[in-house]
Amino acid sequence: MWKKRLSIIIVFILCLNIISYDFIKGEEVTKEIALDIESPSAVLMEAKSGKVLFEKNMNEKRFPASTTKIMTLLLIYEAVEKGQISWEDKVVVSEHAAGMGGSQVFLEQNEEQTVLTMTKCIAVASANDASVAMAEHIAGSEEEFVKMMNEKAKQLGMKNTNFVNSSGLHDDAHVTSAYDIALMSRELITRYPEVHKLTTIWQDNIIHKTRRGEEEFGLTNTNNLFKWYQGANGLKTGFTPESMYCLSGTAERDGLSLISVVMGSKSKQTRNSEVAKMLNYGFANFTIIKGDPAGKVVGTVEVAKGNPKTVDCIIKKDIQLLVSKKLANEKIESKIELPEYIQAPITKDMKLGEIIYFFKGKEVGRSDIVAADNVKKASFKEMLNSLLKRWY
Repeated sequence: MWKKRLSIIIVFILCLNIISYDFIKGEEVTKEIALDIESPSAVLMEAKSGKVLFEKNMNEKRFPASTTKIMTLLLIYEAVEKGQISWEDKVVVSEHAAGMGGSQVFLEQNEEQTVLTMTKCIAVASANDASVAMAEHIAGSEEEFVKMMNEKAKQLGMKNTNFVNSSGLHDDAHVTSAYDIALMSRELITRYPEVHKLTTIWQDNIIHKTRRGEEEFGLTNTNNLFKWYQGANGLKTGFTPESMYCLSGTAERDGLSLISVVMGSKSKQTRNSEVAKMLNYGFANFTIIKGDPAGKVVGTVEVAKGNPKTVDCIIKKDIQLLVSKKLANEKIESKIELPEYIQAPITKDMKLGEIIYFFKGKEVGRSDIVAADNVKKASFKEMLNSLLKRWY
């Protein structure tokens, strides 16, 4: 009898340790992994798909400290993209901005710096004064900018976030979660990957232009992850006595981009080591496989009454699929759907059909197939000449 019970116990233990990491359409089968994370809240996310690969209390509301500035940076880049501001614009420092405490670059009232310099101070030195100055420059006041921050948070699905300021200085009502930090980090690095040019600056300087003249001020990055972790390229640290040590760390290897977030770590060392531990897990266990590249010609369609008579068909966008490394040698299959012919005229990038992608027999995505060039409608003379050539 005891042998039978022992067999049942052994089978049960083995079942607990069977872990599947197969991904179809970015949906994981399970997250039962043995990662010993001491920080009270953490998450590991794949950036392109937004898929969570590991989490610990990721939706718990906590104080974010300066990881708040990820949202500030996002809104700066968005304002530049929309043409509302430019990198060369002069930003005038207000009394309110100059009076910020905590981490700062000691901007003085009425001092002027460019948007690019202010953004560098935020990304590298986590400057509270620069954050407030940029908030005022974009929205007119920090209060109005905070409304923009919270609106963007809603758009991104950040359900456990409430911003009160643009810098992350402590306020009991200023909260977010590890998952929400990962969401805004993902938005920033996927829409504006050029931010890594700033987040990977180790040391730099700015020139204060004040009533006393020009003074050089040194900047040192608050995040040293990229100095020692292979592929690390950002993103933002945070610390207050109430939040303890926070970090959103980003890294990329072989096309796999990861976001690793911890909140409430007891020390810088713990913060860094646990972010690295999650990144190690992600790079060790997952990979990206790709389908046919965007722009590849996958067929030709006859153009009725067209000049020329055919048009090449190309893939509009490619597909990248997150999978377990056990499936790294598997291929993404595809099926092409195109009409036999289409009427002229045709404009470049006009949709002509679809390519459907399959992985292990299941559909995982689609892309439009579009015209590679314009095709004008043939004139009567051109059509007549074409007919004559066919007959004779």
